[in-house]
Amino acid sequence: MTLSANNSLIASTLIERLAREELVDMVPYQSARRLFASGDNEQANNKTWLNANEAPGQGKYQLDSENINRYPDFQPQSLLNAYSNYCGLPTDNILATRGADEGIELIIRSFCRAYQDSILICPPTYGMYAISAENHGAGIVSVPLVNTPQAKCQLDLEGLKTQVGKVKVVFLCSPGNPTGNTLPQAQIQAAIELFKDSAIVVVDEAYYEYTNAILDADQVNTKLITQCDNVIVLRTLSKAFALAGLRCGFTLANKEIITLLSKVIAPYPIAAPVAEIASQALSNDLAIMQARVNSTNTLREQLNDWLKQQHWCNDVFPSDANFVLFRCNSTDEKNKIFNHLVDNNILIRDQSKQQQLENCLRISIGSAEELEQLKIVFALALAVQKNSSS
Repeated sequence: MTLSANNSLIASTLIERLAREELVDMVPYQSARRLFASGDNEQANNKTWLNANEAPGQGKYQLDSENINRYPDFQPQSLLNAYSNYCGLPTDNILATRGADEGIELIIRSFCRAYQDSILICPPTYGMYAISAENHGAGIVSVPLVNTPQAKCQLDLEGLKTQVGKVKVVFLCSPGNPTGNTLPQAQIQAAIELFKDSAIVVVDEAYYEYTNAILDADQVNTKLITQCDNVIVLRTLSKAFALAGLRCGFTLANKEIITLLSKVIAPYPIAAPVAEIASQALSNDLAIMQARVNSTNTLREQLNDWLKQQHWCNDVFPSDANFVLFRCNSTDEKNKIFNHLVDNNILIRDQSKQQQLENCLRISIGSAEELEQLKIVFALALAVQKNSSS
């Protein structure tokens, strides 16, 4: 049955009348794939994807389809065991989720009453904190990051102090997205102490593997889970493990919090093939993951150096993640660079609408070949501009 144009209008009006008012005009999170859909395989293969902080390369995994007709376990034990061995926490402190994004939603739904409670974010930061809060009807309090003579994008601890008792959940992103910097451990612990009696502090460590924290026991926030009642750490296999398409993340917290979140999560959050592949990656591919991280960090520093030499680049943000954020001299230059890359099927991310990030673009660290192609496209464009102006 096909609705007439008039019936379609009536249906649309009905939906808008029945829907929560704030959702009708809400702009959803603009993920990389929403901005640039991959399309069919041929189209996707013609593009260089440097806009979603994905890891280069493809893994090879074997799947057992023997029990595919059965529902999976609520929390597959093999997956919990594998991540427990990796992160050093007991399985009682781990909840497997559909990416770290589901962890964000569960935390807000569990601790914030709709239209009564608020979360706190420190922009510029990951956009899904605010989107998930808005979807749930939670308020959003912003305490922007600050720049000091010593470092960029630091926590405003004095600003955070003024919000004690006014919010239920505090989101700290470290390394930050889209900034790339790791927050000083002293600042994270100070924030946890500030909110110890009034709010949950979530440390989002999606890019943890790219930092030196993995080598420094004093910089690992998971140890705070057993020391503080109000700490949650978010992790994912999407970045360093190169499994973004799998959608597998982990929420790490004390047993009481894990029990609470388990009441809110869907009954079968982790598909059996996802659990199987993730378990293999965590058990057999740690050396491969570490080699990938080492290569990415080397390429990141090379890209940093190259960007600093470009006349159109005003500033390069320090990064401990698998991407680099940089600022162009002007909006006009930023638009020309971004559009020229798109015209040549190279996709990066425009972050200039974020607070404090005017004229900023972000490049994901792909393969050496992809980054070389990006530099070649830039060089050709500059040569054409130079010839046309002479």
